[in-house]
Parts: sequence; structure tokens; C-alpha cells
Amino acid sequence: MKLAQRLARVAGLLGLAAAVLFSAPLAAKTFRFANQGDVVSMDPHSLNESFLLNFMGNVYEPLVGRGKNLELIPLLATDWKQTAPTVWRFNLRKGVQFHDGAPFTADDVIFSYRRAQADGSDVKTYVQEIAEIRKINDHAIDIVTKAPFPILPDVISLWYMMSKDWSEKNRAVNPVDRRKGTENTASFKANGTGPFRLRAREPGVRTTLSRNFGYWGNAQINTNIEEVVFTPIGNAATRVAALLSGEIDMMEPVPVQDIPRLRANANLKVMEGPELRTIFLGMDQSRDELLFSNVKGRNPFKDKRVRQAFYQAIDINAIQRAVMRGAATPTALMIAPGIRGFAADMNKRLPFDPEAARRLLAEAGYPQGFEVGMDCPNDRYVNDEEICKAIVPMLARVGVKVNLTAQTRATYFQKILSRNTSFYLLGWTPGSYDSHNPLNALMATPDTKSGRGQFNLGSYSNKRLDDLTAQIAVEIDAKKRDAMIREAMQIHSDDVGHIPLHQQALAWGMKRNVETVQLADNFMFLKWTVLK
Repeated sequence: MKLAQRLARVAGLLGLAAAVLFSAPLAAKTFRFANQGDVVSMDPHSLNESFLLNFMGNVYEPLVGRGKNLELIPLLATDWKQTAPTVWRFNLRKGVQFHDGAPFTADDVIFSYRRAQADGSDVKTYVQEIAEIRKINDHAIDIVTKAPFPILPDVISLWYMMSKDWSEKNRAVNPVDRRKGTENTASFKANGTGPFRLRAREPGVRTTLSRNFGYWGNAQINTNIEEVVFTPIGNAATRVAALLSGEIDMMEPVPVQDIPRLRANANLKVMEGPELRTIFLGMDQSRDELLFSNVKGRNPFKDKRVRQAFYQAIDINAIQRAVMRGAATPTALMIAPGIRGFAADMNKRLPFDPEAARRLLAEAGYPQGFEVGMDCPNDRYVNDEEICKAIVPMLARVGVKVNLTAQTRATYFQKILSRNTSFYLLGWTPGSYDSHNPLNALMATPDTKSGRGQFNLGSYSNKRLDDLTAQIAVEIDAKKRDAMIREAMQIHSDDVGHIPLHQQALAWGMKRNVETVQLADNFMFLKWTVLK
């Protein structure tokens, strides 16, 4: 080959390589991921469920958010400070636009506050302590709390801002009420300020997001994703097969039995870590007669001996070993290590003791046991249905026949949030990473007006715990506050208000070219996700 020809060929190859190099960044990066269940709504105020809040946290934003170490960071507010014991001044970020181009202002914050506290809202707990919000100007507000509330910034980190004008124009002023099964425009459409915008919504099939190139914080984030395709895949084997075949880039959760298999695949990796979520059982303790039981004229769960019998009939170590395959940590408390107020010395479960359980049932007047219905999701927590299936024969051993109903999260949450249940399994991660959150939301006596006890679905009640929860909210002295948290947790444990089971472990499966941040609250933000 002559020199001129060789040079021409080299030049051609270099030109081709340059074309590839310079065209690569322009090619759209599509990220495909799957979960065992669907996002049940696009309305960020419709369900206080971490997967919905996580997914919609890519579209909507709060005033105050969380960083890569779960530390508080400014988002739609640039800074905040207490100007009086019950007043917090928040300066709002200027130049922020909703996806429809409308500016974000103080009016949107005030609207989002009213919407979050309205009938049907499932996020009342985040704004429960707020008395009012005063507009200083378009980019400054004062949040006035009912009493001194030192953890306000922590509590509002999952309260998302919605556009007042868009909601009014689209008849979405009121939140979607999951308990009643109602829908409105916000169920299927979205207009946030976040780094991704909703492009298409097909419930139960797929949800597609696209990059918001007008995002105010594009210079501060790290992602090359331009399109996101989320697909709910309920069957665990099908979900794993989709990852192995390359149909999806990531899946969550990885079935515990498949973790070694995915680890061994050279093209895949598994990210694992502890989760702050506690899985527990709740019992209807308010009705005079259970909705789903063969016991008539009385409610067995009003008797602490029955609740304790259920507790001691459950072999949590067997569940950890056989169902969770070690990917869970048994607990005696409703909070995990890492939550402010956790006391390790209190984390001691009652012993597994079927004989003691039978004696307690007999003492309570049920020597032959009884029947009760149990509600359980089958696509929300790690091995949720399998946990419930394991509990059924354990309770049968002490004479309790459990009639299990396992269903998808959409119908499950609608049922139990309506308190249309006698016995149920639920999981909880405190959004504020503080003990006040589960005390206020899960253990305090329900009060529909304030939102207190909104997720205390069995209506457990103890006046002293209620008083302590109110005091914990306003106490500034850390030692006094921890002592009150300790007392409240002890009261709940002594009452067997709920039956804590375990903290589940995180396991995300993904292709090797996926780089992301795994947070202990099981949130994955697309703004920190890169396809290499």
C-alpha cells in the first residue's frame, strides 16, 4: 500500500473515531429499572409510602432535602433559621421554574401546605406541627409552628411543593384520597421543579420520565440519563430474568435467594446495605368486635395477653434464617439503629415460647384459640408475603387460625389505610430519621383533625405515650428528650402495642455500568445515577 493510501486510510479511521467520540455524548442515555410493584399515583401527597415518595422525588422537590449521607441540604429553600421559638424564616430559591415554565414562589409553598393538610392527604404528618405560613415576599416565608418545634427542617424533607396555578387549572387542588380510591389529574400527570419530568404514565405497565434540561440545579448534579423507563415486575423470577437478559439496567429488591447468583455474574453487581425500615405487625385494638374474626361480641386484641401471645408464638429467628436468608436483623423496637433516639440496651425481644403463648391465650379466655383475618402486601417489602405465610403456621401451633389475604400494594394500602383490617403487616422508615416520627405517626392515639396517629391503623392508645410524644416534639434539651423517647418506647413495648419483627436489608441488582448512591432509607435519586 502506498504511503498516500495508508495516510488516507488512517485519516479516515481517525475521522470515524472522532465522529464516534463527539457523537457519543449526544446520544440519549436511557435508564431502565424495575421494582416489584408500581408507583400507585403521581400525586406526591396521596400516599406516604417511601417508594412513591422516592420516585416522585425525581419530579417534585421539598424545601429541604437530603444529601448523600442523609444530611439536610437546601433545595427549594436556600437557607433557614429560627427567628423566634415558633417561627422559622425560609428564603426560597430564585429562578426556579416548574416544568410548565411557571416560576416557583411563596404562593406555591402556601398552597402546598394547605393541600398537604387537606382531607385525603396522606402526608399530614409532615405539616402537622405547622400553624400557618406567612408570605414575606415572593421568595421568603415564615413557617409558624404550634409550639417550639426544633426538628421542623428534618420533618418537612419529604413534603413536596406543587404549583398552585397548575393544580387549579387541572382540577387537582385536593389530594388524591387513596382510602376512597378517588383520582384526579394529579394521579396521572405531574408538574414539579425536579431534574426529571413525567413524560408518560401507564399504570401497572410503565412510567417514563425525561430529563429536565431547564432544572435549576443541573450544575450541581451528576447524571447522564436523559430518559427513564420504569416497569413494575411483580414476579421475582421474571424480574431477575429481565436483569440477566439485559432488558433492564437495575432492579430492586433482589430476592434474597438470588443475591449469590447475581453476584457471580461478571456483567452484574449487587449493592447491599442496612435499611432504616422496620417491619412490624399491627392489630385492631379499638373496635368492640373485630371485622374479620369468628369471635363475636368482643375484641381479643384489646387484651394485652393476646397480643403478647401472638408475639411469643412467632419464631423470628426462623423467619430470619429461612425466609430472609439472613438479610434481616430481628428487633424489639419500632425504630432501627441510625434513628435518633434508638437505645441498643432496650432492643431485646420477648422470647419465642409457644407454650407461654398458649397459656396467655387460655388466661385471656381463648383456650382453643380463635380465627382472625390477616392483610399483607405481596409486592411492597422484601419477601412480605413469605413472611406472612411463615407466621400463619406459627400461630396455628398455639390455636390461632389465620386467614391470610395477600394483595398488590395498590389494593392493600387502600384497604388498610381505611382501617378495614384486623391484623396486618406494615413497614416504616421515619422520614425525619428521628423517633418522634414513628411515635407520632404509628403509636400515638389517632386524631384525624391533627393527623396524629395517621398510620396507627389498629388504634393502639396510651395517654402517657401521647403526652410524651407531644413533649418530645418541643423539647430542646437532648438528654431530656432522649429520656422521654426511652420512656415512650418502653411504654409501647410493655403494652405490646405492635409486634416488631425486623429491619430488612437493602439489595439492589444492576449492570456493572450503573453507578448510583444507595441511601439507608432505600431512596435512589436519578440525579446521582450514571450509565458508564
